Amino acid sequence: MASRLWASRAASYLRLSVSYRGFASVVKDLKYADTHEWVKVEGTSATIGITDHAQDHLGDVVYVELPEIGASVTQGNSFGAVESVKATSDVNSPISGKVVEVNEELSNSPGLVNASPYENGWVIKVEMSNTGEVDSLMDSDRYSKFCEEEDAAH
Repeated sequence: MASRLWASRAASYLRLSVSYRGFASVVKDLKYADTHEWVKVEGTSATIGITDHAQDHLGDVVYVELPEIGASVTQGNSFGAVESVKATSDVNSPISGKVVEVNEELSNSPGLVNASPYENGWVIKVEMSNTGEVDSLMDSDRYSKFCEEEDAAH
């Protein structure tokens, strides 16, 4: 009897973990780039990080290369890199502007990108030079669909 109970618990746990990993979380109020970065816009200020989908594909992040404060970033261009146990990937800016803050915590704790991609694992904050660029980014529904299609193609 106990072993049957254990087996059903194990099966339900496995089902949960499989479905959880199958669908990366997407936050409603953010905007998304097709290179898997997110943007949280507050006035002309934008916080940028990499998405749950991206960190999941990267694996354990071991190093984050951050830009200098005051550096210019351009929509679609790289401003830094994330190094994981699997690969090093460029981090592209979803919008253009000037870097006003970098997440220094990532120097000591790069794993925050994995553990908390939308909260503690943000990468940079930018003063936007063209707020209209946000309109070219995907909302959460479009980004979720984009990820599903991209995963299905691989």
